Amino acid sequence: MPNLKDIKDRINSITSTQKITKAMKMVAAAKVKKSEQAVKAGRPFAREMANMFIRLLDSVGNDYSVSDLKVKKGIDNYPILLSKREKQTAGLLVITSNKGLAGAYNANVVRYALKLIEQYNEQGIKTKLFIIGQRGYNSLKNQTKKYDFEIVKFYQNFPSVITGPAATVVAEDMAEEFVANNIDSMEIVTTRFKNMMSYKVEEWKILPLELEKEHDNDEHKLDPLMTFDTDANSLLQKLVPFYISNIIYHAFLEAGASELASRMTAMSAATQSAADMIKLLTVDYNKARQAAITNEISEVVSGADALKN
Repeated sequence: MPNLKDIKDRINSITSTQKITKAMKMVAAAKVKKSEQAVKAGRPFAREMANMFIRLLDSVGNDYSVSDLKVKKGIDNYPILLSKREKQTAGLLVITSNKGLAGAYNANVVRYALKLIEQYNEQGIKTKLFIIGQRGYNSLKNQTKKYDFEIVKFYQNFPSVITGPAATVVAEDMAEEFVANNIDSMEIVTTRFKNMMSYKVEEWKILPLELEKEHDNDEHKLDPLMTFDTDANSLLQKLVPFYISNIIYHAFLEAGASELASRMTAMSAATQSAADMIKLLTVDYNKARQAAITNEISEVVSGADALKN
């Protein structure tokens, strides 16, 4: 017969866990709404920013005036950043979370990154990783020898609140590696937020640029009557860093919303599972208690019968 005290202790323990998961669900639900709004507000800007950048490059062509170019950081060296070369080493930014209890979110991102690394290995391309999120680092650091890749940078104290300056730091680090010829591409493994219940793991390519030509039409070209306060090359030196940083920042927004949605769903499922377990244990407790009472009554009756005899 089950021990009544053990069952009661287990019910109390699960009830305490249920309170935690319910609180985490409510916190994630409150945050994901703001993240969803930020993602939806940022998508039109990111799209138009990319279109404007492509149109500007299409108008300037490959004629970069670099004679008076002043470069303080690698990200300012736009002629090299915009150059195309054979991909021998891919630079991969993997965005995960610092905290767990988000369902399969981090596992899905890591699995996608490892699959991409395997594909590059088959093509003879090396991979260097820039990792955001403790969970991603913990999973990938033990796979370096098996999958043959290198972790260049792990952003351990990355802020939980997504900011533009944080994205700029990552962009500068990746640009330095690109300018130094340590990597030949800049790519991101992140998640695209769909809704509260789903997201999709994706690979975003930043550099080298892949400009799509629309069959010789002039849809992407800038108006020839449009003039700039500065020449186009000076504008490119300002725009290229902003373009790269904005892509990374938008990837953070998408990943943050996806993580919160996944955590909310996972905590909701955990809360429901706890409720189901409590219900089953309560039934077991009542059965055990009833059996104990019945046994006591039987003993009393037996004792009474013995006294009569």
